[in-house]
Amino acid sequence: MRPMSSLDPALAAGADPEARAFLRNADPVLAAIIDAHPDFRPRAWMDELPPLDAFGTLIFQVAGQQLSVRATRTILSRLESHFGGRLPTAEELLATDPQVVRDVGLSFRKGATLRELAERFVDGRLSDEALAGMTDDEVVTTLTAVPGIGPWTAHGFLLVALDRPDVFLPGDIALRRAIQRAYGFDHVPTQDELLQLAEGWRPYRSLAVSYLFASEYDGAS
Repeated sequence: MRPMSSLDPALAAGADPEARAFLRNADPVLAAIIDAHPDFRPRAWMDELPPLDAFGTLIFQVAGQQLSVRATRTILSRLESHFGGRLPTAEELLATDPQVVRDVGLSFRKGATLRELAERFVDGRLSDEALAGMTDDEVVTTLTAVPGIGPWTAHGFLLVALDRPDVFLPGDIALRRAIQRAYGFDHVPTQDELLQLAEGWRPYRSLAVSYLFASEYDGAS
């Protein structure tokens, strides 16, 4: 899996027409959101991120645990400044004083998680090629075996690094709020309510999630 940059055709592409049409027919709320975003690029939000391979994506995902994308970008920028304007490789991170990772704004726990991941990339237990060849469930099982990696981080990896089409993020609070706003819930929906709603979006839940995030940013602006 090669690093993806903002010039990558996959990032520049608009929403898949077949998936968009399926979601419009499946869900009238999503249909309205889709119609309100005619030139939508699902991965446009990645334009301001550095090129990301598998390990770089995991740095992004771990750094972003319980943080906004803006705060995460700030941390990544600080980390890049220590490595010549790019994110470190697994080998470089292992060779770096852990205090450097702390100084850019990562907690001790997140730093320890990144070192656990780096060790696995260096010794071959993890690799870009191996992860790209796994099913979604295999990726989640493999990544959540690493201390400090939970389902949110693993599912985010599926979306960001592998661009898998049918990924849902029931634990993401921003997504839960987006669904609450779009569907008129009088409470933040439970995980069971989210999963039931998202069943109708299969096999294109990733695109549905992207549209809902876009609607939440619109509503917050």
